[in-house]
Amino acid sequence: MIHIRLIHADQTVHDIQAEPGHSLMKAAVDANVKGIEGDCGGSLTCATCHVMIDPPWLDRLPAPVADETDMLDFAASPVVPQSRLSCQVRLTPELDGMVVRLPASQY
Repeated sequence: MIHIRLIHADQTVHDIQAEPGHSLMKAAVDANVKGIEGDCGGSLTCATCHVMIDPPWLDRLPAPVADETDMLDFAASPVVPQSRLSCQVRLTPELDGMVVRLPASQY
C-alpha cells in the first residue's frame, strides 16, 4: 500500500492509503477526501483535481504532459510550480509517504 498525506488549505491533515497503479485522484475520491472533486473522472478534461505536490516528491514524478499543463490554466486556485492534476499522478512505491497540498477551492 502507498501512504499519502493530504494537507487541506485550512491545514487539516487527511492520511490515505492506496494500491500502486491507482491515480492520486482515484485514491482520494475512494477515500472520500473533500477537496479533490475529479468531475471528469480522470479523463483530463477538467481541473477539479488540482493539487500541489510537496517539493521533495516532485522529482519522483514524471514530467507533466502538455495536456496536463494546458488544463491547469483552468484551475480555480492559483497554479504554482508544484501544481499537478491528481488524475495524472500514478501512485508507485517510490511515492510512499508523499505529501500533497490541496487548494482552497476547485471551483
